[in-house]
Parts: sequence; structure tokens; C-alpha cells
Amino acid sequence: MIRHWLIGSAAFAMLSGATMLQSAGNALAADLPPIGCEASDKIDGSTAADAQKKLNAAGYTHVSELKKGCSNYWNGLAIKDGVSTHVSLSPQGQAHSMGD
Repeated sequence: MIRHWLIGSAAFAMLSGATMLQSAGNALAADLPPIGCEASDKIDGSTAADAQKKLNAAGYTHVSELKKGCSNYWNGLAIKDGVSTHVSLSPQGQAHSMGD
């Protein structure tokens, strides 16, 4: 009986410790710039959902694969006027097909 209690207590302690470490790691990661960015890069709070809304308003549909760069430009794929294209959205909200 005591042996089962010790094993259960040890397992609980290990799981609790792992959860605390993961939470601490997530908090530290939130303070760091995205991978590949410099610490001096100012990353704004825009989200992929924000970018998609702006691209849709600019006439792009089927927006996908949005990724944000260190310069706060959003890049992805979309369709405009029936043509599939790479698209870029500036921090000021200007949408451009690559090649425009």
C-alpha cells in the first residue's frame, strides 16, 4: 500500500514539474522575437486573422499559408481575379500580389 502511494506521489510530482517547466518556457518564449528576427525588431500585434480580413477586403479570396516576417509584413497565398498568387500585406494594410 505504501509502495503504491510512493509511486503515485512520485508520478504526480514529475508531471507537476513538467507542467511548471512548460509554462515557464512558454512565458519566456513570449518575450522573445520570432526565430530569425533581431531583438531590436519591433513586432506588432497583428494576427493572421487580421491580415486575412484586410486581404479579403482588398479582393483576395482563399487566403492561406499566412506567415509574418520580422518587418511585420504578412506573406501568403491567395486568389484574385481567378488567379492564384503570392500575396503580401504591409504593416499599413496595403495588399500586393508578388510581382505588382
